[in-house]
Amino acid sequence: MQVVKNYLYNASYQVFVLLIPLITTPYLARVLGPTGVGINAYTNSIIQYFILFGSIGVNLYGNRQIAFVRDDKDKMTKTFYEIFLMRIMTIVLAYAAFLIFLMTTGSYHIYYLAQSVSIIAAAFDISWFFMGVENFGVTVLRNFVVKIVTLISIFTFVKSFDDLNIYIMILSLSLLVGNMTLFPNLRRYIGKVKLKNLRIWQHLKPSLVLFVPQIATQIYLVVNKTMLGSMTSVQSAGYFDQSDKMIKMILAVVTATGTVMLPHVANAFMKGEVEKTKQFLYNSFSFVTALSVPMMFGISAVARKFVPLFFTDKFLAVTPLMMIESVVILLIAWSNALGTQYLLPTNQNGAFTKSVVLGAVVNIIVNIPFIMLWGALGATLSTVLSEVTVTGYQLFTIRRQINYRSLFTDTWKYMLSGFTMFIVIFVLDKNLTDSWLMLVLEVVIGIAVYSTLLILMRAKIIIDAKNMIKHK
Repeated sequence: MQVVKNYLYNASYQVFVLLIPLITTPYLARVLGPTGVGINAYTNSIIQYFILFGSIGVNLYGNRQIAFVRDDKDKMTKTFYEIFLMRIMTIVLAYAAFLIFLMTTGSYHIYYLAQSVSIIAAAFDISWFFMGVENFGVTVLRNFVVKIVTLISIFTFVKSFDDLNIYIMILSLSLLVGNMTLFPNLRRYIGKVKLKNLRIWQHLKPSLVLFVPQIATQIYLVVNKTMLGSMTSVQSAGYFDQSDKMIKMILAVVTATGTVMLPHVANAFMKGEVEKTKQFLYNSFSFVTALSVPMMFGISAVARKFVPLFFTDKFLAVTPLMMIESVVILLIAWSNALGTQYLLPTNQNGAFTKSVVLGAVVNIIVNIPFIMLWGALGATLSTVLSEVTVTGYQLFTIRRQINYRSLFTDTWKYMLSGFTMFIVIFVLDKNLTDSWLMLVLEVVIGIAVYSTLLILMRAKIIIDAKNMIKHK
């Protein structure tokens, strides 16, 4: 039940954090327009590279290391300070590199400076520690007030394209303040430590091992916007960004299991419970498949109605992007279960690294001709191909470790139910009027169709849910 509780905490946190852009995106699409949205997406994509290189894989590495030593307060205290101080130093170097970059670039200086506050915020992000000790309640609660203030600030101070810099600054400061609110909660977990006893740089090499896959992951998450902004226009980057935001918002509910399961599986693996780690994988894989399949089919079915209602007619180009990119909801759900929930906690870092590096290479190679031919649509297609590569390689890597039949139990039931739901919603979408009421009706009917079919086919997730309720 602890894992379920942590999942609900983390999923709630991810959804809450993403509710802010869900509320603000329609407003910002109207007041900033495609150009303003595009400039923010493009400049932020550049800043993410400096945050990435400054963080050097600490989020994954720190989470795992704290999980390894959480039963020993002295070791945990020492480990926290060593990793935290190492990240402070690397972020300082990253900000220095950013200032050099700023002197060499000829445009968007004021926007880059506002975005750069996010680099400083990354130095004080210690959420990895609380994930390692499996206290997800802290990360759920930490940003509630900050996010509410952010929401109010956006509607109060951002009124037109001229306020774009204010908007970027509000977002950057919210990250910084949100990260700072975590520090008071540290006292119950860690004690005092002498600086002379710290061996900060012992964590550099193992952190860099996990840094390589994060580089690759970031490349195929951010490079699309960078390349679109450079090769076509910031408007194309804006269209892609809007589609990507919606897909990532939906994905947050699914991938929340990865953050929860990593320390849990790592702790079981350290105790030699190998079979237990495999069972975790089978259960988690089935769970994320059951969640992601209806999300994938659902967003594709309602995209035609959703985009003009949510973004306005200025963003109609987003519709085909969302329909195609919806495929990655299932692919990333699978790779998250295989990679973050199995390969990483079982110390198979090499296989995880190769999978995301291959994905990044495919993305960059395919991006160039695809973007030149089809612009934002080409970037979306290359995103799908890169995710197919990542997931395919991970499945190939673990072929001798797990039973595919156990892994894909009931997958056909989820896919059949999801496809049937898609047909029903797609037909309704074409015949019902374009309004929020009709869109909500389609979603409700879709959920009912999918759930009913799973119950009729006695899918494992339904049986597990019933057993959980009985034993609660």
